[in-house]
Amino acid sequence: MSEETKTIETKVEKVEVNLDEIFNGAPGAESITLPEEESKKPNVFSRKKVDMSFIDTPTEETTEEEVKAETTEEVVEEKKGEKKIETVSKEAIDEILGDNIEEETEDVTPTETKKRGRKTINGVSDVFKKLIEEEKFLAFDDGKELEDYSAKDWQELIQANLDEKANAVRRETPKQFFESLPQELQIAARYVADGGTDLKGIFRALSVVEETRDLNIKEEKDQEHIIREYLGATGYGTQEEISEEIEIWKDLGKLETQASKFKPKLDKMQETVVARKLQEQDMKRKQQEQASQNYMQNVYNTLKDGSIGDIKVDKKVQSLLYNGLVNPAYPSISGQNTNLLGHLLEKYQFVEPNYDLVSEALWLLADPNGYKSQIMKRGENVAVEKTVRKLKTAQSSRSSAAPVEDTSNERPKRKISRSNKNIFKRI
Repeated sequence: MSEETKTIETKVEKVEVNLDEIFNGAPGAESITLPEEESKKPNVFSRKKVDMSFIDTPTEETTEEEVKAETTEEVVEEKKGEKKIETVSKEAIDEILGDNIEEETEDVTPTETKKRGRKTINGVSDVFKKLIEEEKFLAFDDGKELEDYSAKDWQELIQANLDEKANAVRRETPKQFFESLPQELQIAARYVADGGTDLKGIFRALSVVEETRDLNIKEEKDQEHIIREYLGATGYGTQEEISEEIEIWKDLGKLETQASKFKPKLDKMQETVVARKLQEQDMKRKQQEQASQNYMQNVYNTLKDGSIGDIKVDKKVQSLLYNGLVNPAYPSISGQNTNLLGHLLEKYQFVEPNYDLVSEALWLLADPNGYKSQIMKRGENVAVEKTVRKLKTAQSSRSSAAPVEDTSNERPKRKISRSNKNIFKRI
């Protein structure tokens, strides 16, 4: 098998390339479309190692021709089997690098020294004054002039207005929702809001009102129903007497006439039943509110002097008792909130059973005088026991401190007279 040797002639030329024309208007990263993977032609950016010696500053001994030779960049381009080597002058590269360096230098600016202290805002007061005059913005009631507001004051004022807007939306949303409900649901919602619990009764009354309103006076069946309901509600007589009256009007051909006469009255009567339920519930709500106010006032009057009966209490206990009686801040097993008294009763009955304590509390509530007398007797007994114990302890201490001397076998001691050293003492 013979081997053929192909000889490729390579022509080397030295040309000047203007890089401004090559790189001018180069697309950015956002305009690049990635192609499918394929063999790429080598270029100056695909080399693993690029000679960057051209940016080194040449020494004085280096000639201009040597500098050009050292800073020449070879670009290899394969096209149609021919290999072409191109050179790039140092001046063009310096021009490109110089532009980039200048751009980077312009972007980097020295950080300005920031002055510390409260930042003042000028020209804002006029804008907010106009908004406040147009009632589009609310001002503080602190009496401070807007011109004297600091940045913190403006921030607090804006935040307060945002909060007020949010609260207004929360207040208006239930009202708008309530007004969008059908009339029957509005009545039921009002009944529940006033504290009503007989939902079956209120919905039954509303159902009767709706059924009565839908009765058609052109139909004989509805005519009889209207007459029967109206005469029964007004106490006309028994059901037999009402049925006879209906038959008479039917024979006379006056059934529709009587039904059309009774229909508006019957509708009004049914609406009166619902209105009476709402009125009764509203009266109960007002009574509960009055009872609640009386309760809070009575608790306050009881504790305001800092004593409970003959027992003095300090400010801390006074506040504990008042809040524990009037503040419903504790969840109850009933699903509603209760005060501290109800919370503790449920706690020691169900959560942490302590029936001795619960029984003692019940005894105090049921018979306060009897409970207090027993407590006082118990205290007196304890005091007597302590006194007796102290007396016994003191007696035994004295007995042990003074022992009795046995002088039966003791010999008499000798005594001598004291010499009289005072020469001026008379005989």
